[in-house]
Amino acid sequence: MNGTVEIIFGLFGGLAIFIYGMNLMSECLQKAAGERMKQILGLLTRNRLLGVLAGALVTAVLQSSSATTVMAIGFVSAGLMTLPQAISIIFGANIGTTITAQIIAFKISDYIYVFIFAGFIISFVCKKERIKNIGLTLFAFGLLFLGIETMGDVMKPLASSPVFINMIARVADVPVLGVLVGTLMTLVVQSSSATIAVLQNFASQAGADGVTSILGLTGAIPILLGDNIGTTITALLASVGQSKDAKRTAVAHSLFNISGALLFIWFIKPYAALIQWISPSGAEIEVISRQIANAHTIFNITMTVLWIPLLGVMVKLVMKLIPDGKLKVVDLDEDGELQAGDATAA
Repeated sequence: MNGTVEIIFGLFGGLAIFIYGMNLMSECLQKAAGERMKQILGLLTRNRLLGVLAGALVTAVLQSSSATTVMAIGFVSAGLMTLPQAISIIFGANIGTTITAQIIAFKISDYIYVFIFAGFIISFVCKKERIKNIGLTLFAFGLLFLGIETMGDVMKPLASSPVFINMIARVADVPVLGVLVGTLMTLVVQSSSATIAVLQNFASQAGADGVTSILGLTGAIPILLGDNIGTTITALLASVGQSKDAKRTAVAHSLFNISGALLFIWFIKPYAALIQWISPSGAEIEVISRQIANAHTIFNITMTVLWIPLLGVMVKLVMKLIPDGKLKVVDLDEDGELQAGDATAA
């Protein structure tokens, strides 16, 4: 098989294994803990801070921001949750989804087949549905890392390709181009977690000196920002044909990440320096995966901190963009408590 074709099929094959493992793990976790997570969402939404906490916790456990978003939209549609509460949960879901990148940054390649084998045995032998789902979760967790390992193996030859190195240099030097690449990657793959995993894996490939990353953190951060934008476009597409509250929730998600990209793109180098300072030290190719995970987490925490006091502004923005006359919403008092009321969209 031609070398280039082998790399392409190896990359997409590894990506397919990763996405399948991630989706299977999320599905099994939802079966094992979904109802309990719904109860947590219902209880922890009395004010904006608890809403963020609920969104982050549920997404971290279920490993799926989409699942959390669907739950929030379902509660809004049923009249059990207001639009501001749902948006605060979306803020938290953005933080919770960064846990996937943090997990990927761990080097557990020596234990991949242990997880796969143990998970298979548990799911195959046990008859109790809950235990079976736990076994399938372990199995899926192993598949997730097997996909990452496969992608890493096939991408190694690219590190020595002059053509590819030249292309990467352009992306690294032009942040806007990096944002566009990240956005397109996520649009194609339909999973920001998957594209961030590819980014972490590729950035871990050594350059010509064998020590520094072929991409570098300053080159990776714009692509990371694009990944965040791309995943909001997926949510917008998913909301087509849905209720107005579903559309508003998707738009709020988009505004959150687009505003973050527009803010952070002006501070790529100082932000990279901050991330390098708070991350473990060592050879760049050994630590850059963790640095990217940390950049992803700090980005979402920072944007959440900035948007929490402006939750009312976000509600007004999405209602202005998607109005439908008189809609029951809530006002927020000084303590962040949600107070019932009516508002008319302009």
